Amino acid sequence: MQVSGAQGPSVTSYAYKASLIGSAHRFELTDEGLSWHIAGRSGLWRYDEISAIRLSFRPVSMQQHRFRADVSHTGGGRVRILSTSWQTAALMAPQDNGFRDFIIELHARMAQAGSRAELTAGLGRKTYAAVLAFLAVLTVAMTGLLIRALMIGEFAGALFIIGFAALFAWQVGGFVRRNQPHSYSFDRVPKALLP
Repeated sequence: MQVSGAQGPSVTSYAYKASLIGSAHRFELTDEGLSWHIAGRSGLWRYDEISAIRLSFRPVSMQQHRFRADVSHTGGGRVRILSTSWQTAALMAPQDNGFRDFIIELHARMAQAGSRAELTAGLGRKTYAAVLAFLAVLTVAMTGLLIRALMIGEFAGALFIIGFAALFAWQVGGFVRRNQPHSYSFDRVPKALLP
Protein backbone atom coordinates (compact mmCIF):
# COMPACT_ATOMS: atom_id res chain seq x y z
CA MET A 1 0.00 0.00 0.00
CA GLN A 2 1.17 3.50 -0.76
CA VAL A 3 -0.05 6.80 0.59
CA SER A 4 0.73 10.00 -1.28
CA GLY A 5 -0.47 13.55 -1.21
CA ALA A 6 2.01 15.81 0.57
CA GLN A 7 1.14 18.65 -1.81
CA GLY A 8 -1.95 17.43 -3.64
CA PRO A 9 -5.00 15.27 -3.04
CA SER A 10 -4.61 12.25 -0.74
CA VAL A 11 -4.38 8.89 -2.55
CA THR A 12 -4.07 5.46 -0.92
CA SER A 13 -3.31 2.55 -3.26
CA TYR A 14 -3.18 -1.24 -3.16
CA ALA A 15 -2.37 -3.83 -5.84
CA TYR A 16 -2.22 -7.61 -6.08
CA LYS A 17 -1.89 -10.28 -8.77
CA ALA A 18 -4.91 -12.59 -8.79
CA SER A 19 -3.13 -15.05 -11.10
CA LEU A 20 0.28 -15.67 -12.60
CA ILE A 21 -0.95 -14.60 -16.02
CA GLY A 22 -2.22 -11.08 -16.45
CA SER A 23 -1.66 -7.70 -14.94
CA ALA A 24 -2.05 -6.70 -11.33
CA HIS A 25 -5.40 -5.58 -9.98
CA ARG A 26 -4.89 -2.00 -8.80
CA PHE A 27 -7.05 0.04 -6.45
CA GLU A 28 -6.77 3.64 -5.29
CA LEU A 29 -8.70 5.57 -2.67
CA THR A 30 -8.87 9.10 -4.03
CA ASP A 31 -10.78 12.14 -2.86
CA GLU A 32 -13.39 11.35 -5.55
CA GLY A 33 -13.87 7.67 -4.66
CA LEU A 34 -12.59 4.12 -5.17
CA SER A 35 -10.66 3.88 -8.44
CA TRP A 36 -9.98 0.37 -9.80
CA HIS A 37 -8.10 -1.14 -12.74
CA ILE A 38 -8.71 -4.82 -13.46
CA ALA A 39 -7.80 -6.71 -16.66
CA GLY A 40 -8.11 -3.75 -19.01
CA ARG A 41 -11.23 -2.42 -17.34
CA SER A 42 -11.36 0.50 -14.95
CA GLY A 43 -13.83 2.56 -13.02
CA LEU A 44 -14.31 5.17 -10.33
CA TRP A 45 -16.97 4.54 -7.70
CA ARG A 46 -17.89 7.39 -5.40
CA TYR A 47 -17.87 6.26 -1.77
CA ASP A 48 -21.62 6.85 -1.40
CA GLU A 49 -22.22 4.66 -4.52
CA ILE A 50 -20.70 1.58 -2.88
CA SER A 51 -23.70 -0.50 -1.83
CA ALA A 52 -22.03 -3.32 0.12
CA ILE A 53 -18.78 -4.74 1.45
CA ARG A 54 -18.39 -8.36 2.51
CA LEU A 55 -15.22 -9.38 4.35
CA SER A 56 -14.29 -13.06 4.58
CA PHE A 57 -11.48 -15.48 5.37
CA ARG A 58 -10.69 -17.55 2.25
CA PRO A 59 -7.67 -19.84 2.61
CA VAL A 60 -6.38 -21.75 -0.40
CA SER A 61 -3.87 -24.58 -0.68
CA MET A 62 -1.01 -22.23 -1.60
CA GLN A 63 -1.84 -19.67 1.11
CA GLN A 64 -3.61 -20.69 4.30
CA HIS A 65 -3.77 -17.08 5.55
CA ARG A 66 -5.80 -15.28 2.86
CA PHE A 67 -8.52 -12.68 3.30
CA ARG A 68 -11.01 -11.26 0.81
CA ALA A 69 -13.17 -8.16 0.47
CA ASP A 70 -16.05 -8.08 -2.03
CA VAL A 71 -17.04 -4.49 -2.83
CA SER A 72 -20.37 -3.96 -4.63
CA HIS A 73 -21.60 -0.92 -6.53
CA THR A 74 -25.17 0.38 -6.65
CA GLY A 75 -25.07 -0.04 -10.44
CA GLY A 76 -24.53 -3.80 -10.10
CA GLY A 77 -20.76 -4.15 -10.45
CA ARG A 78 -18.54 -5.94 -7.95
CA VAL A 79 -14.78 -6.05 -7.39
CA ARG A 80 -12.83 -8.51 -5.28
CA ILE A 81 -9.77 -7.49 -3.27
CA LEU A 82 -7.47 -10.25 -1.98
CA SER A 83 -4.75 -10.12 0.67
CA THR A 84 -2.32 -12.28 -1.31
CA SER A 85 -0.47 -11.88 -4.60
CA TRP A 86 1.00 -14.48 -6.95
CA GLN A 87 4.78 -14.22 -7.15
CA THR A 88 5.84 -17.41 -8.97
CA ALA A 89 4.19 -20.69 -9.99
CA ALA A 90 4.80 -22.04 -6.50
CA LEU A 91 4.60 -18.90 -4.35
CA MET A 92 1.62 -16.82 -3.31
CA ALA A 93 2.86 -14.01 -1.06
CA PRO A 94 0.81 -12.42 1.72
CA GLN A 95 0.34 -8.65 1.68
CA ASP A 96 -1.13 -8.41 5.16
CA ASN A 97 -0.25 -4.85 6.19
CA GLY A 98 -1.16 -3.27 2.85
CA PHE A 99 -4.50 -5.08 2.64
CA ARG A 100 -5.47 -4.29 6.25
CA ASP A 101 -4.54 -0.60 5.94
CA PHE A 102 -6.35 -0.26 2.61
CA ILE A 103 -9.58 -1.85 3.88
CA ILE A 104 -9.59 0.23 7.07
CA GLU A 105 -8.99 3.41 5.05
CA LEU A 106 -11.78 2.45 2.62
CA HIS A 107 -14.21 2.09 5.53
CA ALA A 108 -13.07 5.42 7.02
CA ARG A 109 -13.58 7.27 3.72
CA MET A 110 -16.99 5.67 3.18
CA ALA A 111 -18.09 6.68 6.68
CA GLN A 112 -16.83 10.21 6.05
CA ALA A 113 -18.89 10.34 2.83
CA GLY A 114 -22.04 9.29 4.71
CA SER A 115 -22.29 5.90 3.01
CA ARG A 116 -25.25 3.63 3.81
CA ALA A 117 -23.54 0.50 2.48
CA GLU A 118 -24.44 -2.91 3.87
CA LEU A 119 -21.40 -4.17 5.79
CA THR A 120 -21.33 -7.94 6.29
CA ALA A 121 -18.69 -10.35 7.47
CA GLY A 122 -18.19 -14.05 6.82
CA LEU A 123 -20.02 -16.32 4.42
CA GLY A 124 -23.61 -15.88 3.32
CA ARG A 125 -26.14 -17.32 5.77
CA LYS A 126 -27.25 -20.16 3.44
CA THR A 127 -23.67 -21.12 2.59
CA TYR A 128 -22.71 -21.07 6.26
CA ALA A 129 -25.72 -23.25 7.16
CA ALA A 130 -24.72 -25.72 4.42
CA VAL A 131 -21.15 -25.84 5.81
CA LEU A 132 -22.47 -26.52 9.32
CA ALA A 133 -24.82 -29.24 8.03
CA PHE A 134 -21.96 -30.91 6.15
CA LEU A 135 -19.76 -30.79 9.26
CA ALA A 136 -22.57 -32.28 11.39
CA VAL A 137 -23.01 -35.21 8.95
CA LEU A 138 -19.24 -35.71 8.83
CA THR A 139 -19.04 -35.68 12.65
CA VAL A 140 -21.76 -38.33 12.93
CA ALA A 141 -20.03 -40.51 10.30
CA MET A 142 -16.60 -40.19 11.96
CA THR A 143 -18.10 -40.96 15.37
CA GLY A 144 -19.75 -44.07 13.93
CA LEU A 145 -16.45 -45.20 12.42
CA LEU A 146 -14.64 -44.59 15.70
CA ILE A 147 -17.20 -46.60 17.69
CA ARG A 148 -17.04 -49.42 15.15
CA ALA A 149 -13.23 -49.49 15.25
CA LEU A 150 -13.25 -49.66 19.05
CA MET A 151 -15.90 -52.41 19.11
CA ILE A 152 -13.90 -54.71 16.81
CA GLY A 153 -10.60 -53.94 18.51
CA GLU A 154 -8.98 -51.97 15.67
CA PHE A 155 -7.07 -49.59 17.93
CA ALA A 156 -4.69 -48.47 15.16
CA GLY A 157 -7.71 -47.53 13.05
CA ALA A 158 -9.28 -45.72 16.02
CA LEU A 159 -6.07 -43.73 16.56
CA PHE A 160 -6.01 -42.83 12.86
CA ILE A 161 -9.62 -41.60 13.03
CA ILE A 162 -8.88 -39.54 16.16
CA GLY A 163 -5.76 -38.04 14.56
CA PHE A 164 -7.60 -37.25 11.33
CA ALA A 165 -10.50 -35.66 13.24
CA ALA A 166 -8.10 -33.50 15.29
CA LEU A 167 -6.26 -32.31 12.15
CA PHE A 168 -9.55 -31.63 10.36
CA ALA A 169 -10.94 -29.69 13.34
CA TRP A 170 -7.75 -27.62 13.52
CA GLN A 171 -7.81 -26.84 9.79
CA VAL A 172 -11.54 -26.22 9.37
CA GLY A 173 -12.28 -24.78 12.82
CA GLY A 174 -10.60 -21.45 12.09
CA PHE A 175 -12.43 -21.14 8.77
CA VAL A 176 -15.83 -21.81 10.36
CA ARG A 177 -15.18 -19.54 13.36
CA ARG A 178 -13.91 -16.58 11.30
CA ASN A 179 -16.60 -16.84 8.61
CA GLN A 180 -19.63 -16.80 10.90
CA PRO A 181 -22.06 -14.42 9.17
CA HIS A 182 -22.80 -11.12 10.90
CA SER A 183 -23.13 -7.41 10.22
CA TYR A 184 -20.72 -4.75 11.43
CA SER A 185 -20.36 -0.97 11.41
CA PHE A 186 -17.78 1.38 9.89
CA ASP A 187 -16.10 1.97 13.24
CA ARG A 188 -15.99 -1.74 14.16
CA VAL A 189 -14.35 -3.55 11.24
CA PRO A 190 -13.95 -7.19 12.39
CA LYS A 191 -10.31 -7.88 13.29
CA ALA A 192 -10.76 -11.63 12.70
CA LEU A 193 -11.30 -10.91 8.99
CA LEU A 194 -8.25 -8.70 8.59
CA PRO A 195 -4.69 -10.05 8.52
